[in-house]
Amino acid sequence: MPYEFTYSHRVVFAETDLAGIVHFANFYRMMENAEHAFFRSLGFSVHGDFDGVHVGWPRVSASCEFFKPLRFEEVVDIQLLVAEVRTRSIRYLFRFWKEIGGERVEIARGAVATVCAALDKTGGKMSAVPIPAALREKIEAAPSELLAEILPAKKTPDRN
Repeated sequence: MPYEFTYSHRVVFAETDLAGIVHFANFYRMMENAEHAFFRSLGFSVHGDFDGVHVGWPRVSASCEFFKPLRFEEVVDIQLLVAEVRTRSIRYLFRFWKEIGGERVEIARGAVATVCAALDKTGGKMSAVPIPAALREKIEAAPSELLAEILPAKKTPDRN
């Protein structure tokens, strides 16, 4: 069962700031795009019908740490890892990789928690629902030893 997925993206000019560096908000878009591609790889969409119920995946939390800049025209690999699957929610970890001097380097790390929600098409109201069985059967949390390697970095202040 899938718990890991990699999505590649070439940075476009509109994603950069005046210094030519990807604006931080675009890392969140890339995490979301990786999640959408992960769902498609399983034969699903993040916005669709399951057994007559229209579901979506609103965010509960999102975070990202930045280690190195990403620039226009660079290719970044976004590694998605399913960190946790609960009855009504999924938590993902993300690692961003690029080539620097022929070496694969981690440039950012993020996390997203999302909830499965039924969408009332007439009134727009949402309510948390169990993850549809057809989807739940196809995903699982990554092994704990793999998760331990990539949990969000804990940084200590530089005392110098």
